[in-house]
Amino acid sequence: MPRPATTWSPDRPLRVQVVLYDGVEEQDFTGPYEVFSIVRNAARSPVTIGYVTAGGPALITAGGGTQVQVPTGWSPHGADLLVVPGSGFTGPDRPGVELEVSRGHLPGKIAAASRDGLLMASVCTGALLLAAAGLTRGRPCTTHHMVKDKLTAAGGIVTDARVVDDGDLVTCAGVTAGLDLGLHLVRRELGADAADLVTRILEYQPQGIVWTA
Repeated sequence: MPRPATTWSPDRPLRVQVVLYDGVEEQDFTGPYEVFSIVRNAARSPVTIGYVTAGGPALITAGGGTQVQVPTGWSPHGADLLVVPGSGFTGPDRPGVELEVSRGHLPGKIAAASRDGLLMASVCTGALLLAAAGLTRGRPCTTHHMVKDKLTAAGGIVTDARVVDDGDLVTCAGVTAGLDLGLHLVRRELGADAADLVTRILEYQPQGIVWTA
């Protein structure tokens, strides 16, 4: 059974953190970030949004070469929603999900951060980082279609949907599905009006099935 989704309440901002690491896929992290930035700025919804790393402040080089200066280190105690994006599957010797899994540092941080009231979400192969942290075992989840077998092998109950909402664990399919994840979470936490405004500004309509527990 899913745990309660979040302890967030509208009397303070919804605190969103997006985890970055070398090799991360640009669209995986910019999609959800853009959704929450728009809902904060255009809908005036109570949201804070920022990037974090598993260590201290760092210059992160994404998979396509984009460099992002992340001013904030690990602080999930100050978050209501932690978004874990994925990367291309480039092997354990190049920056990306496989290297992070083999190193174990980031999955260990994610596992230690898990607590009641913290909503964990992943985009694309980011689900494999949650799996390495032990968070998807025995739970409905999804990821990019090319690595669903790996998520299943790690004990996840892989579900055929664009977004899979299991309470405090929300995962989505590959790459552009991060937009659908963000819009679903905005609708769930901040309301339909806010989500509809974001879709109009993005000129993007949510796609696929949203599975909910």
